[in-house]
Amino acid sequence: MEMIANYHCVTGEGPIWHSDEKKLYWLDIPAGSIFRYDPFTNAHEKVYTGPQIGGITIQADGNLLLFMEKGAVAIWDGKELHYVIESLEGEENSRFNDVIAAPNGSVFCGTMSTDKTAGTLYRMDVDGSIRPIVTGIGISNGLGFTTDCSWMYYTDSTARTIYRYRINPKNSEISDRSVFVTTPPDDGIPDGMTVDSENHVWSARWDGWALYRYSPEGQQVEKIDFNTKKVSCPTFAEDPLARDGKKDSFTHMYVTTAGGDNQKENGDQAGALFRLNPKISGKPEFRSQIFL
Repeated sequence: MEMIANYHCVTGEGPIWHSDEKKLYWLDIPAGSIFRYDPFTNAHEKVYTGPQIGGITIQADGNLLLFMEKGAVAIWDGKELHYVIESLEGEENSRFNDVIAAPNGSVFCGTMSTDKTAGTLYRMDVDGSIRPIVTGIGISNGLGFTTDCSWMYYTDSTARTIYRYRINPKNSEISDRSVFVTTPPDDGIPDGMTVDSENHVWSARWDGWALYRYSPEGQQVEKIDFNTKKVSCPTFAEDPLARDGKKDSFTHMYVTTAGGDNQKENGDQAGALFRLNPKISGKPEFRSQIFL
């Protein structure tokens, strides 16, 4: 395991590989910051600061789609924000927390709960419309798809549960919910996640000092310990040394962490971005296709 960058993120989150640029993006949610890392040069930088950002997707044209506070959604072209939604009714005091582009270009995007309202998993369709899909959520969190796109995983951190839904990849309709994994009450909270090429789920454990790998049957098969408490989200990315077009080039994993505002409690490297080689390949995330 290698520490790549440490901006002491309060809530480092949302790592995603940009295949066009061959660079990794990630967030510090409350700071509204986006960071970028180039594995070919080892250079990293903060490229954007604005309202709180709970998650990002890569658009089909390479721009970033930002899911922010108050239910706002905007396209960032590298210079300016172009709002798709300026605010979302019922989310004025909340924010998006984790998002993922679906096979058909739509986006599943979840929100945090507040004292007055529960969290919600929304789906934004390619025409920019948005509607609630799952309600009554505590903290809407990690999402992922099986390789054949027939199942979607979805995490409710408050319930300490990862659910599994059947999904129609053509229209992103979900059904047949079942419990995939429920974590012990005294062992941290399931946070962000990703799915590898063998359909195993990698789930970060907030307050759990670790990253877990689960088989398609929901059995724990691996645990990777971190020296920082709040492990928040993993993603697969290309190996910069792999030949262009190599099928299994998604062999590197990047993992965000949080708690950089309290290193005494969360560890000296809290809030850092890490890289590891899990000895299994992942796959690229889908692109969103939300256009103005």
